[in-house]
Amino acid sequence: MYAIVETGGKQYRVEPGTILQVELLPGDVGSTIELSQVRLVQNANADLLIGHPWVERARITAEIMRQGRTRSMMIFKKKRRKNYRRTKGHRQSFTQVRITDIVTA
Repeated sequence: MYAIVETGGKQYRVEPGTILQVELLPGDVGSTIELSQVRLVQNANADLLIGHPWVERARITAEIMRQGRTRSMMIFKKKRRKNYRRTKGHRQSFTQVRITDIVTA
């Protein structure tokens, strides 16, 4: 059984037990969240449910394992011969989740 879920503007293929690193989601470490924007589900009988745009009454439950930030990424701008240089750093926040269940009612 697997599903395609959308969160943070990106789509992920998930199965129960999958660990994902997604865009920042609200919640505490150890809490359970529900992802309801399910695009596609294939159940144990190999039936394929395709949403237009979402599969109705399908949801994915996940457990928040970690909240964190990625390594620093440096952005450097320069204009030649003009003595213009700018350096900026960026760290993206993320949430690491473990998929616990895929439910289609």
